[in-house]
Amino acid sequence: MAGFRATYRLQLTPDFGFAEARELVPYLRDLGVSHLYLSPSLQAREGSQHGYDVVDPRHISPALGGEDEFRALAGAGLGVILDIVPNHMAAADENPFWRDLTLREMFFDVDLRTGFHRRFFDVGDLGGLRQEDWEVFWATHAKVVELVREGLVDGVRVDHPDGLADPAEYFERLADAGVEHVWAEKILEPGEELRNWPVEGTTGYEFLNDVMALCVNSGAEPAMTELYERFTGDTRRFEDIVALAKLEVAVNIFEPELRRLHQEVEVENLPLALASFHVYRTYIQPWKGVIAEADRDEIGRASVSEELRRVLFLQVPGNEEFVVRFQQTTGPVMAKGIEDTAFYRYFRLSALNEVGGNPGRFGLSVDEFHEANAKRAARFPRHLLTTYTHDTKRSPDVRARIIALTWLADEWAERVHAWHEELGGLDDAREELLVYQTLAGAAPIERERLDGYLQKALREGKVNTNWLVPNEEHERTVQEYAWRAAALIARDPFLDRVRAVGRRLGLAQLLLKLTAPGVPDLYRGDELEDLSLVDPDNRRPVDWQSRRDALRALQDGAPVDDANAKLYVTWKTLGLRAQHAAAFTGSYEPVDAGKGVCAFVRGGEVLVAAAVRPDAAVVLPAGWRDVLAVEGLALAVPA
Repeated sequence: MAGFRATYRLQLTPDFGFAEARELVPYLRDLGVSHLYLSPSLQAREGSQHGYDVVDPRHISPALGGEDEFRALAGAGLGVILDIVPNHMAAADENPFWRDLTLREMFFDVDLRTGFHRRFFDVGDLGGLRQEDWEVFWATHAKVVELVREGLVDGVRVDHPDGLADPAEYFERLADAGVEHVWAEKILEPGEELRNWPVEGTTGYEFLNDVMALCVNSGAEPAMTELYERFTGDTRRFEDIVALAKLEVAVNIFEPELRRLHQEVEVENLPLALASFHVYRTYIQPWKGVIAEADRDEIGRASVSEELRRVLFLQVPGNEEFVVRFQQTTGPVMAKGIEDTAFYRYFRLSALNEVGGNPGRFGLSVDEFHEANAKRAARFPRHLLTTYTHDTKRSPDVRARIIALTWLADEWAERVHAWHEELGGLDDAREELLVYQTLAGAAPIERERLDGYLQKALREGKVNTNWLVPNEEHERTVQEYAWRAAALIARDPFLDRVRAVGRRLGLAQLLLKLTAPGVPDLYRGDELEDLSLVDPDNRRPVDWQSRRDALRALQDGAPVDDANAKLYVTWKTLGLRAQHAAAFTGSYEPVDAGKGVCAFVRGGEVLVAAAVRPDAAVVLPAGWRDVLAVEGLALAVPA
């Protein structure tokens, strides 16, 4: 555990490959990072900007620099965690496993007679793989296992394991192959426990949503709800919006999957059944006859007919394939229905519309945060602690500003109504509220970025426009309104107060991420202020030189200010983790530090305290010496 001090996610592209990453190693070592966390690095489609469209998993990507450069990076002084993509590859002739029909039928979950193939969510040019086949597993994992066995790769992050036929069997195969450190990119719903797989834990969305909720003013929920409902006229609960959105995508987007399921078992109300699950999927193993009690409970909570229940409970022999495919389909329905639809229809507090989050939960108490940390520490002490990934809807700084509105709720309501009166409003008041919250969180923002974000947000919501039949006139109307709003809001002193509160809450979340049980994970460039929105906005090039210069200045004694505070807290805290490594593998003891302060002691040696409300003050107990000297925070060792 001591080896995993902090990971640093890099998004590799043809313009930023292994050689460019290697140039960053001295800076990242000085920052205190122990491991590079690399985006997919196997051979992907020509020009790929993300690496998830693999065409040949037997080779390191030549576009990123090839295997020699990868090995040079792995030997440059930081450990490597590699993002791998077992669920799918590119369904294109560029892929030799797809191009050859015999190999296609062996490797991919396809029906050559009908032309159907299992997709990654609704992306037709990404085809689902048959990792349950031992030969497919080894053909697609031999290179990764080789790199692990040679000590070049310390661990892997497994993308979308819920798409696999049998995730438990898959993780066991990885472990048997000698891949000791594995993180599952798995979204856990409230109350759901990660299964007892041989993994270090998840990639950390539970922590992201907990630490954010900790900084929300739960007392403002009535006021924020009243503003939203009166302003928009929409009084539906988030759960009701979710139910409708999931049913819509089940019937429309996943119609091919529905047809395939109906070909195997003819049951009534299959779309409703798929859309009614409260978790991404169950993990029944039909070929082994294994049904966990948690799976029985989830099927019991879902709207499943008696006939379908008997099939899923393996009481009707001969339906094993159907059970596997059904479980592989509930996750995509959940993801597209919630993350890519409902999250873009409900804007009471848009920061809560985050991957793995529940916008219906308005805040978290300090005691509840401690309890969640203790549970994670007990089962998965090396789980990742993230606040930002390439998949998040907003950067931590944007979310913190939007959360700040809960501490300024009355004034926020006044400003919303004033801006509405001055600008004239939009036909859809929900979209108008999204515009205001986006500007409160991300301004100042360039016109091109704002237009791109709003186009994506409106199309994902599928209310007044969508990806298949876009209403470009409606989109332009919203974009023009937002740009006029940006000019107005930029002159409003209210935004200065939002920024100040947001900055303080953001630093609190950062310190807690760097010190709570688990392995803190940093996203490329986030050590300085980052006001990014959803992908592709969060993949823009990073100004690495400004970060090098800022760290060097801090090392030389430069004062801490608003511009470098995140970098300073990161550098000082990771440095302390290195000096007290045993403490951060040791105990986690909550400390009562007064209202609005989250505090705990790690391993009896390091006391951490963060004000999670803007009016709270951190006062250290006697016998401790603070090494940070940042208002609202404390990182202390025995005096």
